[in-house]
Amino acid sequence: MKIGIIVYSHSGNTLSVAEKLKEELLKAGHSVDLEKVNAVNEDPNAVKNIQLASNPDTSSYERIIFASPVNAFSLAAVMKTYLSQLQTLEGKTIDCFVTQQLKKAWMGGNHAIKQIQTICSSKGGKLGKTGNVHWSSIKREEQINDLVKSFTAL
Repeated sequence: MKIGIIVYSHSGNTLSVAEKLKEELLKAGHSVDLEKVNAVNEDPNAVKNIQLASNPDTSSYERIIFASPVNAFSLAAVMKTYLSQLQTLEGKTIDCFVTQQLKKAWMGGNHAIKQIQTICSSKGGKLGKTGNVHWSSIKREEQINDLVKSFTAL
């Protein structure tokens, strides 16, 4: 299966999970590309007038995994801008995960996942798996491993 992992990562935490996921999907025999979304202004607190420096094309993927950090109890504005600019996700299965500093999913993680799902669904995407990694949790590595295991069992 041709899978695209589209990731926005300000600090590198989300990217590290995406790289681990890519490695395991490749081992499982999938064709996988990891592409980064970047903004001209990488200030994570900027929420208006975001201009993208990179805008990955999703058209060649059968399955897409969107990955982003949570920022201010919400989806990072750079990822939200990117997703909003996509023309269509028709016929594609969409998985997503977020990373967040806080230890409880209800402190932004659930909301960020719902934002990804809402945007992707409105563009014709078929919703798939979700995951949340709480970066400050003592169970972080276990959460990462569980996420990777779940997402590689396609």
